[in-house]
Amino acid sequence: MKKAKKRAGTCFLLWISMIAACILSACGGQTVQQTQEPQTAVTTVDAKAGAQGQEEPEQAQAAETAAALEVAALKTEGDAETAGTAEAPEPGSTASTAEGAAPESAAAVDYSLPENWAYFAEGEDRDVDLFLVCPTVDVADEYNMSLDDEETKTSFVGALNMERGIYEDSTRMYAPFYRQAAMKVYGLENREDWEQYLGFAYRDVSAAFSWYLENENRGRPIILAGFSQGADMCYRLLEEYFSDADLNDQLVAVYAIGWACTEEMAAAYPQIRPAQAADDYGVVVSFDCEAPEVEETFINPAGQKALSINPLNWATDGTPADKSLNLGACFTTYGAEIRQEVPELCGCYIDESRGVLKVTDIDDADYPPIVPGLPEGGYHVFDYQFFFRNLQQNVQVRIESYRNAREADQAA
Repeated sequence: MKKAKKRAGTCFLLWISMIAACILSACGGQTVQQTQEPQTAVTTVDAKAGAQGQEEPEQAQAAETAAALEVAALKTEGDAETAGTAEAPEPGSTASTAEGAAPESAAAVDYSLPENWAYFAEGEDRDVDLFLVCPTVDVADEYNMSLDDEETKTSFVGALNMERGIYEDSTRMYAPFYRQAAMKVYGLENREDWEQYLGFAYRDVSAAFSWYLENENRGRPIILAGFSQGADMCYRLLEEYFSDADLNDQLVAVYAIGWACTEEMAAAYPQIRPAQAADDYGVVVSFDCEAPEVEETFINPAGQKALSINPLNWATDGTPADKSLNLGACFTTYGAEIRQEVPELCGCYIDESRGVLKVTDIDDADYPPIVPGLPEGGYHVFDYQFFFRNLQQNVQVRIESYRNAREADQAA
């Protein structure tokens, strides 16, 4: 299996700076009146979205992305000798967190405290709960995020806000702060080295979910959701908690977008059931986007088969979905605003050999990969933005299907 190309610290810094410069050069520093053209990425490592102005969306978005990459470069610059290194510190070393404590010895987070939640019971009038797990936002020179880092916590909330519109009309929302694995972890040469930092991150997510179950849930239906690293955490929650039949009965769906649900996972854990239709419940909705010509990424490496579902026609085979089925791609901001909405932006189909979602009708150049290690045509950062309105509608469809089934059970 080919590995994604890894960068040493100085190369990582230069790469970020170069891409930022290229994007700024491409947009020419000019501003024009807003049009309806699709735009470049708003990513989970972008700068906070502030005043929107009247910039042309594609140029404004490019400038915002470039600013984000400048931020990443500056945060990395403090220790360019170690940033993005290809070797993990030894387990138990003092190089794992911003505080200088190894993950194994770090104190547990107290989730009874409101300050340890990014969202807490937002949407009290909803009768379905959402447990939402944030994607990677930490681009500092560390292996796990510090909960004392207020700047990164602001980005953390912003990244959640970018997704919230899919779920907020239908659910009461919970999202814990957690010491997520930093972007640097995904640059480690050996994928096995990722686990000590992802495992440490999951300790927090599990502790938060356990506290939520004991103190907040009270038997309510649950949706789990996460993008990228957040999706990885959702699979881990399924593995640990949802073998319990009673809890599994409360599960409406899991939206684990941007991290593969694999054949091996589904075989090992019967509670991980890939979605087969638009309206089944208790299932995992998963996909990750690529251009048709992409052959592999570190998210979907060669030899791995993902069990995906098409978010436009809800097929699990290679049946193409025309862009006319796309209800609206929404490019969102850290303030939870829709910066640009483009109906019928793209179509898609599932690559039946690898299981990834191939996106059609768009130009790679308009949607750069942004994330270090992804090739051109790696659309990972756009996974939910490309299909925002379809996902929003589908949350409502699956909730209604779940309710109908429960009502039928009670009437029987």
